[in-house]
Amino acid sequence: MDFTNKKVLVIGSGISGIAASQLLYEQGAYPVLFDENNKLDKQSIIEKGFPGKEEAIFLGAMQEDVFKEITLAVISPGVSIFSPLVQNLKEQQIPVIGEIELAYGFEKGNVVAITGTNGKTTTTTLVGKMVEDYFPKSFVAGNIGIPYTKTVKNTSADSTTVAEISSFQLETIEKFKPVVSAILNITPDHLNRHFTMENYVEAKCAITKNQTKDEVCVLNYDNEYTRQFGESCPARVVWFSSKNSLKEGLFLKDSWIVFADHEGEKNLLHTQETTLVGICNYENIMAAIAIGLALKIPMESILSSVRAFRAVEHRIEYVATKRGVDYYNDSKGTNPDAAIQGILAMTKPTFLIGGGYDKDSEFDSWIEAFQGKVKYLILLGQTAEKIATCARNHGFHEIVMVSSLEEAMFFCQQHAVDGDAVLLSPACASWGMFQNYEERGNLFKQIVQEIKE
Repeated sequence: MDFTNKKVLVIGSGISGIAASQLLYEQGAYPVLFDENNKLDKQSIIEKGFPGKEEAIFLGAMQEDVFKEITLAVISPGVSIFSPLVQNLKEQQIPVIGEIELAYGFEKGNVVAITGTNGKTTTTTLVGKMVEDYFPKSFVAGNIGIPYTKTVKNTSADSTTVAEISSFQLETIEKFKPVVSAILNITPDHLNRHFTMENYVEAKCAITKNQTKDEVCVLNYDNEYTRQFGESCPARVVWFSSKNSLKEGLFLKDSWIVFADHEGEKNLLHTQETTLVGICNYENIMAAIAIGLALKIPMESILSSVRAFRAVEHRIEYVATKRGVDYYNDSKGTNPDAAIQGILAMTKPTFLIGGGYDKDSEFDSWIEAFQGKVKYLILLGQTAEKIATCARNHGFHEIVMVSSLEEAMFFCQQHAVDGDAVLLSPACASWGMFQNYEERGNLFKQIVQEIKE
């Protein structure tokens, strides 16, 4: 699309909105930025990198006459397609796309796209390492914190971009077409945004909407939603499983990651050969290997990358052992299913710190996963009472209510003994108490490092 001298509305002033504005400006467009937060400062938005002038920034409300000049709107992932502004744009027949779709219009190389309720960041980072270790030119972008609109301008015919894509970003794709896609799993999450599980599943599966049998989609055989989708997936499906032996695909057997095809089974990697822990991470490794093979990376190179890979920060991240107590930072466990994986990875009596922002999640399966491992459940945030009630309903009563992460850590230091573990795995988003899960995890790690022996 030719953007020369066209006014394009960018909704959202976060890193995605700023990067989209910059890409549009470089293509000759006049970006107009809107953010519904009227407490923001226009000058600070310019200092963040918005390429236009103050008069091109609108905060709180849009002036109706501006719509007459807009030819396209680009929404950031945090902006709902059901918001009144977006609905107004559509009523005025102004096309609305997301920043992923905008970026893809300038893509010159191959794209790998990874989604799923949990495991996206670890898998994306691992595949990024595989690609970096083998191909001459690669990028990692998307929901991982690096806007695709920022990296796409540097792509070329020989480049490969590995992109983590959220359900929010998938709502607005039109032509986006990865050579390899992956849906790691689908479990209830973000229902306050998608409203129904059906809508959420549809958004996730949209990652394949433009693929054909010439492309590959990697799917989790053990997840009911992805297994069912595999029957109608437009791409060629490659399965992975941690619970079932497969005739074709990758699976976990006796602590070995096994590859099976028409020639039979082959042990690829023992789980002790990787620094990653937990079934969830072994699933991430299998998905990553499947993606690497689809990209025609030699197996020797793939396995070398896996062995050299280190755990992603904030995802079942070992922090330190203080006074005989192991501390793990799983701040990225922002929903119950992700937090279940954190619990399953624990091998010692555990002090579990949970709670946070309420995304309309249910916590029964999380509590059921405790299976005698949890000594104390320390709760904070908006969901504390809801989780406590759920825990009591399941017969768990060792519950401590606190008002801050600092207070939670003080309790753990006072009561955890040699041989115990402390796990921050909230099963909730961080909003309301922290800017993001990184800030929450970093505070946890800071407190751990300050514990005196």
